Amino acid sequence: MLHSDKPLCIALVAGEASGDTLGAGLIKALKQRFPNARFIGIGGPRMLAEGMQSQVPMERLSVMGLVEVLGRLRELLRVRRELVAFLKSQQPDVFIGIDAPDFTLNVELQLRKAGIPTVHYVSPSVWAWREKRVLGIRESTDLVLTLFPFEEEVYRRHGVGVRCVGHTLADQIPLVPDRQAARTALSLPQDKRIVALLPGSRNGELRKLGKLFLETAAWCLERQPELQFIMPCANSDRRQQMDEILRESGLQLPLTLFDGQAHQVLAASDAVLIASGTATLEAMLFKRPMVVAYRMAGLTFRILKRLVKVGHVSLPNLLAGREVAPEFLQDAATPPAMGDALLERLLPTPEREETQQVFIELHQLLRRDADQASADAVAELMQAKGRLE
Repeated sequence: MLHSDKPLCIALVAGEASGDTLGAGLIKALKQRFPNARFIGIGGPRMLAEGMQSQVPMERLSVMGLVEVLGRLRELLRVRRELVAFLKSQQPDVFIGIDAPDFTLNVELQLRKAGIPTVHYVSPSVWAWREKRVLGIRESTDLVLTLFPFEEEVYRRHGVGVRCVGHTLADQIPLVPDRQAARTALSLPQDKRIVALLPGSRNGELRKLGKLFLETAAWCLERQPELQFIMPCANSDRRQQMDEILRESGLQLPLTLFDGQAHQVLAASDAVLIASGTATLEAMLFKRPMVVAYRMAGLTFRILKRLVKVGHVSLPNLLAGREVAPEFLQDAATPPAMGDALLERLLPTPEREETQQVFIELHQLLRRDADQASADAVAELMQAKGRLE
């Protein structure tokens, strides 16, 4: 039963596509428990499709890097200020910040001080850098929902409420993806070697990586002329941006762009060149050998290099505790270096077989019925805080 006659009000904020996926799964599971609940905040197309009302387009929160945020700082602070005022006026029964910690943790802090229960879904990488940030998280949030089991220990050590819920994509993606079916669905040939290019879903990522990925594809093509390339575009703006980058590059590539369909693209590929980020987790779940690259503003990179305590940046390597996907960051990200690693991953080597097995084991580790587990945790928090009878 609800605490009063009014419907339950649940507020969520997601800052990018990966958070939109998690948020949509959580909303769907919460609706099963609370069919009359109202969902407000900021979300993307998947969350909107589940009935959420978004105050502003989610894309306005999607900014990469430390330095890059500065150009948008005034706008982001205004959006956050207006959002907090709106949510205080609505008095939701719980607030859930999904990833985007530099935006959501401050919202959580202000709402928690106003007596609203708060949840942070997706742990910031406190185990990789800035472990003292846990103290701020402890002040901001009642409960952290982590994706990965190894993240729980650091929060418990600092007395923060925590629960590992796994990842919704690990539940959705089959342990053995069907490459043939994916190629049929995308009208791709069954007998070709196909490389997927995923330079990112944000404007800034495409500006930094789009041309580099095309040049790497051209380098590979010179050595293996039968290769074909495929690329998913997150939305129509990114599709237009990629078309312009391709045109300006002057490169003639056997490249097919798709609107969305990133999962089908991964399933259809033999190997992947990919930007570091959540997409590497998806490539891992599809058991695709990958080469990881990233470039950011020089100052951002220098700051992070001093702060980061771990030897890897991509999620598959962090989860495996060793390099199962080669990483090329900043100046090391060159077409010859990445192209050579990519062609190597197209070969049927023992290393490739071992990587496949590691990816299967990690996939099984992350299968925890995440949508239901996270909804259970949120409901239990509302019960403990007197928001449910």
